[in-house]
Amino acid sequence: MITFLTFLLVFLLAWPLGLYIARFMRGERTFLDFLNPVERVFCRLMGVKYGPAVDGRDGEAQGMDWRGYAKALLFSNLLVGLVAFLIYAFQAGLPFNPDKVANMPWYLALNTAASFITNTNWQNYSGQSQLSYLSQMVGITALQIMTPAAGMAAMFALLRGLMGGQKNQSGIPQPGNLGNYFVDITRLTTRLLVPLCFVLALLLTWQGVPSTFSSAKTAQLVQSQTVTVQGKAATVTTQTIPVGPVAALVAVKQLGTNGGGWYGPNSAVPLENPTPLSNLLECISIVLIPVALVFALGSFLRRPRFGVMIISVMSLMCAVLTFSTIIAERAPNVALAGLAASGPNMEGKEVRFGADATALWASLTTSTSNGSVNGMHDSFNALGGMIPQINMFLNDIYGGLGVGFINMFLFVVLTVFIAGLMVGRTPEIFGRKIEVREMKIASLVILLQPLLILGLTAVSLAIPSITGNLNPGFHGLSEVLYAFNSMYANNGSAFAGLGTGSSVWYNVAGACELIIARFLPIIGPLAIAGLLSVKRVAPETSGTLRVDTPIFATTLLTVMLLLQLLNFAPALVLGGVSEQLVGTAPVATPAASVPAQTAPTSANQFAALPASTGATK
Repeated sequence: MITFLTFLLVFLLAWPLGLYIARFMRGERTFLDFLNPVERVFCRLMGVKYGPAVDGRDGEAQGMDWRGYAKALLFSNLLVGLVAFLIYAFQAGLPFNPDKVANMPWYLALNTAASFITNTNWQNYSGQSQLSYLSQMVGITALQIMTPAAGMAAMFALLRGLMGGQKNQSGIPQPGNLGNYFVDITRLTTRLLVPLCFVLALLLTWQGVPSTFSSAKTAQLVQSQTVTVQGKAATVTTQTIPVGPVAALVAVKQLGTNGGGWYGPNSAVPLENPTPLSNLLECISIVLIPVALVFALGSFLRRPRFGVMIISVMSLMCAVLTFSTIIAERAPNVALAGLAASGPNMEGKEVRFGADATALWASLTTSTSNGSVNGMHDSFNALGGMIPQINMFLNDIYGGLGVGFINMFLFVVLTVFIAGLMVGRTPEIFGRKIEVREMKIASLVILLQPLLILGLTAVSLAIPSITGNLNPGFHGLSEVLYAFNSMYANNGSAFAGLGTGSSVWYNVAGACELIIARFLPIIGPLAIAGLLSVKRVAPETSGTLRVDTPIFATTLLTVMLLLQLLNFAPALVLGGVSEQLVGTAPVATPAASVPAQTAPTSANQFAALPASTGATK
């Protein structure tokens, strides 16, 4: 029931939201037009130049070709990434650090900065114990506003390319002009992300999510606990609970497909997700804007049938994979056979949510590039944990904000090319011919995914000293594969038992993959859009290949599934499929390799799980 209710509310809210997004991105009047003067001030500060006023209307912002747009995107992200890195690395001596949090190691600061400028929010740290309030607000929350806005801006630049370029005030397309990056991110921030995040933060605060600047709270335990650490007994009578402006961060982590939580276990923690209503609100927020953007693209292009085709393909994949995840998690956990009552797999799940709501969240968070969790994916059944992997391999079911359609666009181009060859016609999209340059770019970007994911996984498994894998066998392979798959998909969820936080290899290799996998798949399609925008439009005839029909949708779906199956089926067979068929026998871990326990102190008992559990996002 909760699954159907979630999908129903998402589509009821996303449709009008998508039409609104299309209106303000076309420059049409909306109820937030009073923000125009403020937006222009910000844009001028960022160096945007405006033309002269025409007929009493404000002058147009100077446009950019695809190269200029890509340079602006790269430079702005590099700049904020550097600022974030410095904040993480020197937070101990900076303001807003009432709990005296220490500096991050350089490799962890590098990975975190790369993660948050790429809208991935892969967390090799526990926020409540390793980040100051300044780091959480400026280095985390602020980037969780900027980076999704950058992805959406790139999507609308691509759409303008498909339309022949940004239209001037007379409504005439300007070939090669994809709009202005700084104007786009400003509008998307002020008119979409900030208002929605403000509303959701208020709703979450109402439900009990902390929203304060005070330091951590100390609570007296109802019953004292005695723990034995390294042979010595210690009695614990208090618990220190970190708080802070949590509601604001949770709002933007969900709506911006960010996923980076305030606490290490993310939305499994009651302070991030205290009630059934907060769970529903956060679950809807994961896919609300990604779905709305698909509605927006059909309206923006003035091609609603094309938008319907894209949303149909995406929703079909999402529905099939979501219900497959739920069915897989309703099965009992074979590792606990005879040790627990029969029923669904509750290992790693909150009892207050249950198996269905956790499986639904896991599917939606990996159908987008959100990556937040309300349960541990590492504890899912073998097939239940494999389906989120498939979601991320596809990487365009709904995808991240903007980049979901950008990834889908590459497969649209490939499908148009294949279908054109099958019927003996020159491939074209919206009347613009797809030629050698466009196909080379699309092919290279598509091949980048298996090269990085499988290559880095192979290197990690081939050198045990850098793998740091305490789970051998099929599940151990799945953990490593999931890590690099999640980083490539800019997702950030994890099989957290891998333990990547203190590893220099995973932090540095991950940072490189995060940056490459974010920006090349954006710049490539931008280049294709720029090349298409300057081409002449061929008249549509009865022989024109239409890209908004059920036949094309079926062909697109077939091409996507076949290509990704060829790329990743062997890895999935060696991981999740083999684990399901063979099972995983308990393996004794040598005593010398077990990490030494540290005594939980009253200053950090709430963060009892290690800071380096891997990205729980």
